[in-house]
Amino acid sequence: MDKNAFTPEEEQMIQQAFEGLLDAYAHTTHTQKVDLITRAFNFANKAHYGVRRLSGEPYLMHPLAVAMIVVKEIGLGSTSICAALLHDVVEDTDYTIEDIQRLFGDKIAEIVDGLTKISGGVFGSKASEQAENFRKLLLTMSNDIRVVLIKIADRLHNMRTLSAQPKEKQYKIAGETQYIYAPLAHRLGLFPIKSELENLSFQYEHPEEYANIAQKVASIKDDELNKFELFVAPIREKLTEMGYEFTIHARIKSVYSIYKKMQEKNIPFEDIYDLIAVRIIFTPHDNLSEKDQCWMIYSAITEIYRPHPERIRDWISTPKANGYEALHVTVMGQQGEWVEVQIRTQRMHELAEKGLAAHWKYKTGEEENELDKWLKTIKEILDSPEPNAMDFLDTFKLNLFAHEVFVFTPGGDIMTMPQGSTALDLAFFLHSQLGEHCIGAKVNHELQPMSYVLKGGDQVEILTSPSQHPQPEWLNMVSTAKAQTGLRAYFRREERAHIKNGEKLFSDAVQMMKVEEAKDMVLQRTINYYHLVQPNQLYLQIGRGDIKLDNLQQVVFPKKSLWKRINPFSSDTTTTTTTTTTTTITETEASGKEGKAGKIIHSIILTDDGLNKDYYLAECCHPIPGDEVLGYVDEDGKVHIHKIDCGEAQKLKTAHGKRICTANWNTHHVQSFVEQIEIRGIDKFGVLMKVLTVITTQFHINLRTIYVTSEDGIFTGQLEVYVYDRNELQELFNALLDMSEVMSAHRVIGNINQPIINQI
Repeated sequence: MDKNAFTPEEEQMIQQAFEGLLDAYAHTTHTQKVDLITRAFNFANKAHYGVRRLSGEPYLMHPLAVAMIVVKEIGLGSTSICAALLHDVVEDTDYTIEDIQRLFGDKIAEIVDGLTKISGGVFGSKASEQAENFRKLLLTMSNDIRVVLIKIADRLHNMRTLSAQPKEKQYKIAGETQYIYAPLAHRLGLFPIKSELENLSFQYEHPEEYANIAQKVASIKDDELNKFELFVAPIREKLTEMGYEFTIHARIKSVYSIYKKMQEKNIPFEDIYDLIAVRIIFTPHDNLSEKDQCWMIYSAITEIYRPHPERIRDWISTPKANGYEALHVTVMGQQGEWVEVQIRTQRMHELAEKGLAAHWKYKTGEEENELDKWLKTIKEILDSPEPNAMDFLDTFKLNLFAHEVFVFTPGGDIMTMPQGSTALDLAFFLHSQLGEHCIGAKVNHELQPMSYVLKGGDQVEILTSPSQHPQPEWLNMVSTAKAQTGLRAYFRREERAHIKNGEKLFSDAVQMMKVEEAKDMVLQRTINYYHLVQPNQLYLQIGRGDIKLDNLQQVVFPKKSLWKRINPFSSDTTTTTTTTTTTTITETEASGKEGKAGKIIHSIILTDDGLNKDYYLAECCHPIPGDEVLGYVDEDGKVHIHKIDCGEAQKLKTAHGKRICTANWNTHHVQSFVEQIEIRGIDKFGVLMKVLTVITTQFHINLRTIYVTSEDGIFTGQLEVYVYDRNELQELFNALLDMSEVMSAHRVIGNINQPIINQI
């Protein structure tokens, strides 16, 4: 008997999963091509037979699950279902793309090929591979969006089954999911998938926080749903009276979005009042436009409840860039709480749930909407990609989560720009030449600088001058991917011109020294003299005029010397070579987590005496004992400790996942750390003395600095205190919050990172 053979129960499980897939497909409006899907299933079943996942289940359950997500949660058809079933065949088996093409046709083969090229996640093991893989993803997205939609489905199922992976692998996968896949799903209009990816990432990165918030949500859910029923009862009655077919749902805030709001506003769970939003989905009447009927329902609701004048969001007149359409209004409920109501037609709801798949389904004619325009910009970004992988990803990611503002050209055309865009961003959005020669803008007929931040409804005219050229500081004036890419492309063109000119000037200078046969040695000595590394760095500075070649003779021959001193075989040359030699690491070390000793690091215990020897605390996020942390092993084998949710750690998990290791604290109050905290409260006489008494007398905590201000009866104090760990800090906060005058107390993450050694 084949030891790799599946049991009868496993065979039945596979068959049931396939039948479930066909059933979901049968309930769609797609042309039914069951024979094609069955052939793809049988082929994948044969190719993956006997192979198991880390969890122990048959590997085929993964492509079946991805195919189910593709059809049921994204709404794609037979071509995408087949590609999902076959997406790992070429990478993991001996079958080739030519085999897929011969059996299933060009289009399915093309999609499988695209998925194979970006396999293993968006990111490879090295920086150049990451950038290249991500560019491939974007190229395939702009050619056939189904590639990236299936890839998102693949990532969603991997996240749903992430528990089978080791901890350090969980950090890597959750990190890159949070960093790029969730924003990408959001930008493509896949809101339920985006929300689930964020939640799952948060669950694996912060399991205790996740469990705590989830438990609190569960404990109040019934009460919130009772409030919901009370709130919607008069709305149901009114809509029925208006003759609409409709459903009303309670949309409960996700655990991750609750956590994010708690962090952003620095408030406890109990202070979040918008846990439930109301979503109305209706079938419009034929005799009126969808837009008019949404506003009619809005009017009906605001006759029942008082609206918040500043919290109306009209995404119908001008849809979001990802195609989202709805009318949002926040009203005052019966119990004095603000409740958000979302009004959508059935078509708008499908667009919001299934994003691009529904977008193409409902698209008619050749008109270009905001989503089409965004997809076109992908190719423009690729015209001049960033040489550094993480810079490239950051540039692209800038626009993924951006909210929009709408501005007008002098001709009355509407331009959709990410929130925070400047006049210079708009100039590059319209045309790179406008951006490169921009000198300012007329905004609402008034002259404004390039750095002017656009506001909704602005009328903007870009002003240019042929003598104007980009300057490095312009990068600080833009926030969109297109503008940053355009500026960096300009600077690279300028840099290449300087390098070319610098190389010619250097060659001319060497020729004048009449040591042409020893040009390489002259070049190396000049590079060493100016403490540079590569010839292009030298040529660039020469081309810019930063380095003059008038004294090249003295640079190369600092003393009166003989010809033999630049002979490659002389002892002087050996010295030069030795001083420029750097320590290299093995290939395994570069792609994995090896230290200098060659030992692979999967986890590290953080002890008192190991600080700055076995590990180093990162300055970017200032971790202290008790914080949830991870380790990153750099090229020199040093372990850097970051908080799990640190922004820099997110990038490291994404870019260098194989160098991430788990880290756990085992400290014993030997060292204290400077921690900056902020306290806010009611400014009463003697309150500062009470705060200081709690800190110094009750907790025996030393202070380094105190800075307190008071305005309109509210005091704000920023203090630097010496604490041993997170628990001590939390106990201090609890004691401070017990004071009736104190409204909030929290950590301020700064650059303070040096531990103070206490002699105990």
